[in-house]
Amino acid sequence: MLAYLFNPAQPLLFLHRTGTARLVQLQTSLYLSSSSASSSPLSIRDLNSNLNRLVSLDIDQARDFFRTQFLSSGSRLRPNLYTFSILIKGLCKSNRIDEAFKLLSLIKSSKLKPNHVIYNTLIHALCQNGSLGRARSLMESMRTSPSEVTFNILISAYCTEGQLVKALVILEKCYNLGLVPDAISVTKIVDLMCREKRLMEAVEVLERFEAKGGVVDCVAYNTLIKGFCEAEKPQVGRRVFKEMERKGVLPNVRSFNILISGFCVVGKVDDAIELYQEMRADGVEPNFDTFDILIHGFCLRGKVKKGLEILELMEEFREDYRHRISPYNSIIYGFYKEGKTEEAIKFFKKMENNFPRAIDKTVRIIAFCNDDQIEEAKLVYDQMVKEGGIPSALVYAALIRAMCKKNNIKEALNLINEMVQKGLFPMVSTFNPLICAFCKEGDWASASRLLEEMVMRGCVPNVASYAPLVQGLCELEEVERAFSYVLKAVERGVIPDSTVWLSLVENSIKGNPKSLSVLDEIIRIVPVKFNT
Repeated sequence: MLAYLFNPAQPLLFLHRTGTARLVQLQTSLYLSSSSASSSPLSIRDLNSNLNRLVSLDIDQARDFFRTQFLSSGSRLRPNLYTFSILIKGLCKSNRIDEAFKLLSLIKSSKLKPNHVIYNTLIHALCQNGSLGRARSLMESMRTSPSEVTFNILISAYCTEGQLVKALVILEKCYNLGLVPDAISVTKIVDLMCREKRLMEAVEVLERFEAKGGVVDCVAYNTLIKGFCEAEKPQVGRRVFKEMERKGVLPNVRSFNILISGFCVVGKVDDAIELYQEMRADGVEPNFDTFDILIHGFCLRGKVKKGLEILELMEEFREDYRHRISPYNSIIYGFYKEGKTEEAIKFFKKMENNFPRAIDKTVRIIAFCNDDQIEEAKLVYDQMVKEGGIPSALVYAALIRAMCKKNNIKEALNLINEMVQKGLFPMVSTFNPLICAFCKEGDWASASRLLEEMVMRGCVPNVASYAPLVQGLCELEEVERAFSYVLKAVERGVIPDSTVWLSLVENSIKGNPKSLSVLDEIIRIVPVKFNT
């Protein structure tokens, strides 16, 4: 019965129908017995096949099998390079690199010459383990010349670790040997250079790669275009895009999306929509990201009407896009940015059929915030984020306002940073409660820094932004500092309100001579500035 099951003429049939290392070993053992009694000698190919299967099942049993079949005193066959490469690969995958190196020593002592496959396997394992220096030393000590794969492994590893200079050194060595790495490795160098704002050098790397015979693909061009767009130079990215087309590399939807996003970021939404039209004319279908980027870009620039038009196009293009909330949140943000709260709420209510859970949580968060139940609001917000929901500008504004009211300044700042990271820059009405909170804490420096950052990012402070600072500084009788903020407000076109005037007048009534002179100066400046 066993002789029938383990027919030596079909030694691998049983092997591929079983799933355990023990059965593999049993089959091999019985097959060896059958082979010794038959005229057909055991082949190295058969043992290598079984070893390969064992490695994928149990590396320890594979190692024992290797020792028994190839290294014992009664072994008739000796391992070949393929045998070693099978076990070395298995050991490296199991992170048993030192054992794999012992096999490398055994290969050398066996008077075999390790090939590229074995060296590359070891170098890759070292790189995966973070031992880049050791991997490079191994490459330099190879008994055979490195291959393109060897260089690809090292270049990729150095780029992953952010070690651009070393990646470039390896690239140069590769070229010096007359070899050319693949486009993936070179693209990683380009990506790293773009992140370090070394854009023109990135262009040179691609040009040299092409001159050496490498083929620059769409991914490489996209990486370079993205670099220029992230440096707020989409017009240069556009030239790279045209060069790509001229060389016969067809742009894909990602190529267009990167450029569209780049123009939206710098406020050139008309150029972005032209690209969208060009994309459709070229037969490249837009995806969700295309519409999402355009809608956000228009809303960010206060063009909600155009954003709504793109939203309508999106809904007509793909029905399932209606159930992705990001573009709808952009519309809400557009209304919020323009101070059109009623329109934002009206649009928000229209979303209920598509996003019932998100709307329910948003309503609850805002209600809790309005009732000063900040802990309950945070619980709903955390649940919303945990479920993969994307909070709208209305949610952030309500939470920040409520947190500032409770003097939870750190949490409010974290939410503002989160808003900015998601491309939702807060409005002055969201910043003002935070300025008030800083002033209540007597942290005038932080309040002042926040004011300046608002201006730097294009958010114009209003009188409610300056009033807490002026009022607080007047109470401390720091009249000159208070005056400097009033002067900044006037220079930025903000007319002081009754709160500011009252603080200055009250300080003057106290008989502070500095207050009187400061008040006189402000009274002189304001009518001139505003032609009143």
